[in-house]
Amino acid sequence: MGVRNYLIEGLSGTGKTSVAEELQLRGFHVVHGDRELAYQGDPVTGEPLDTHLHENHIWPVERVCALCADRSTAETFFCGGSRNVAVFLDLFDAVFVLEVDLDTLQRRLDARPDEEWGGGRPTERERIVRWHRNGEDVPPNGIPIDSTAPIGEVVDEILRHLQRIG
Repeated sequence: MGVRNYLIEGLSGTGKTSVAEELQLRGFHVVHGDRELAYQGDPVTGEPLDTHLHENHIWPVERVCALCADRSTAETFFCGGSRNVAVFLDLFDAVFVLEVDLDTLQRRLDARPDEEWGGGRPTERERIVRWHRNGEDVPPNGIPIDSTAPIGEVVDEILRHLQRIG
């Protein structure tokens, strides 16, 4: 969807949706991955599954490829998390990884309704905290962005990085 495509990733509770909404308010084209693309499936085969587990939260590879190939906008920001991101990571011109400290992450997860990813479900919470500690669930070599700041400042930082990248 963009001549240049960017991925905004991070663990549950790091602010991906808030960044997406702020980018839209500023007039940027945004794909809300968690709302528009995500489904429950096998991260290796893409086969749909009847589960509600965080590790099965994936994006359809063919659709992501098609959206990235569409050059009808100058820039498109894909915001959200996907357990199969490694399959299409090379489609993005830059990858930003939102990061927060563990206390902030816990507070944000506490504030979520139980039906949302990471809400009050103990097994999901444990998994997210483990991933926070070991960095295992985020794309490697992404540009780290401290998302504890107010959302406007977080987006300003992402846009500053894009100016440097060119």
